[in-house]
Amino acid sequence: MQGIENAKVDMYEHLPVPFGLVRYGVAPDHPEVKNCQDKFTEVASSPNFNFIGNIRVGKDVALKSIADHHDAILFAYGASKDRKLGIPGEDKLRGIYSARDFVGWYNGLPEFSNLAPRLDVSDTAVVIGQGNVALDVARILLKDVDSLRTTDITDQALATLSKSKVKRVRVVGRRGPMQVSFTIKEVRELMKLSSVAFDPVNSALLPRDISSLPRTAKRLTKLLIEGSTSASAQAKKSWALDFLLSPVQFLPGSGRSLSQLGAVEFGRMKPVGDDQFDPAAKFERGAEHHSIQTSLAFRSIGYQSEALPGMRGLGIDFDEKRGIIANDYYGRLISTTQETDAAKPIPGMYCAGWVKRGPAGVIANTMEDSFASAEAIIQDWNNKVPFLHGGNGWASINGEQMNKSTRAVSWEDWLRIDAAEKARGRVLGKEREKFTNTGDMLKILD
Repeated sequence: MQGIENAKVDMYEHLPVPFGLVRYGVAPDHPEVKNCQDKFTEVASSPNFNFIGNIRVGKDVALKSIADHHDAILFAYGASKDRKLGIPGEDKLRGIYSARDFVGWYNGLPEFSNLAPRLDVSDTAVVIGQGNVALDVARILLKDVDSLRTTDITDQALATLSKSKVKRVRVVGRRGPMQVSFTIKEVRELMKLSSVAFDPVNSALLPRDISSLPRTAKRLTKLLIEGSTSASAQAKKSWALDFLLSPVQFLPGSGRSLSQLGAVEFGRMKPVGDDQFDPAAKFERGAEHHSIQTSLAFRSIGYQSEALPGMRGLGIDFDEKRGIIANDYYGRLISTTQETDAAKPIPGMYCAGWVKRGPAGVIANTMEDSFASAEAIIQDWNNKVPFLHGGNGWASINGEQMNKSTRAVSWEDWLRIDAAEKARGRVLGKEREKFTNTGDMLKILD
């Protein structure tokens, strides 16, 4: 809206509420990360911005209808499913959860409101994966539940965490400490948790001389060497980073617990080549196996985007393997099925965020990426390249080309939902108590 005079933006959202990953993906004890909502709210206050919530693109409104009534479409819908390990027992045994589902559950995402994770079946939890989401899961499991009561975590999650028997969390990865993908900030938070000890990392996995390491690697390695601020003797809980372990299978319990997870079997990894400290080092599975006894495990190996219904009909190429829309890196959608060698831009079609480059990076990275995509739209508009058909946007679609049983939610409607959540929160002594059911959100508007 700043770069193109009199530009109007319609934002379609499948939930009745805005903010997406900020609302449902950011940990409740990281309120400072959610400050970007203030900027989003400022943008939404513009008369040229139109929030259209509770609309499933491709179901409630056909994607072709949107294309027929707008000059351009920017796809920025993120990653709606998580990657699976594809190993025996993953889909059969109780006690195995997706980190994405768990995070969505404690943050109040309606899709996972009925997850009901059993945190009272084991004193040990295994988290497979060593990214920031994995550390979020570990921290929420280990943190004093009373410290979360004033956050926007759901009351349902607080009740479940209060009954948790988890005393030890093992965060497992298939590579070494020099190849981890979590950030210093995340691991430092875990190191500082009160009454939570950290198991020392095997010194053979760390460089003897860290002075020559790049700054970030040096800081992270030093943090791993120094460990937690809580002494093991006084700690009530503990956590560990287990390296060079690749999951092989989930094993059932014994006796009456054959349908419940009993252990996770891993294959030990070994470096391919001589330098295991190289950030780009490769590893392969050896013959040795190792099992961790547990009845509770979380899979945290990444998210993946899905194609929207109607994309193919508009000539949009979606890479199912990579989980992204084919684009030119700057955000312009390209057709990779052209008979000519060079892929051509699809007029008026753009993408941003995880559906553009894959599910990696923090919110700041995604915002920078979105700015780049917006700049591509501005450049194309100013250069008078071909766009879509144009029209009156949502004003033309509303009531004519959408599912009649669907109620669209406006920004003013969201403000009423927002006020109701904050009122619920005040009763509980917290910032807000989110509605975890879309039906309850919509009742506020009746």
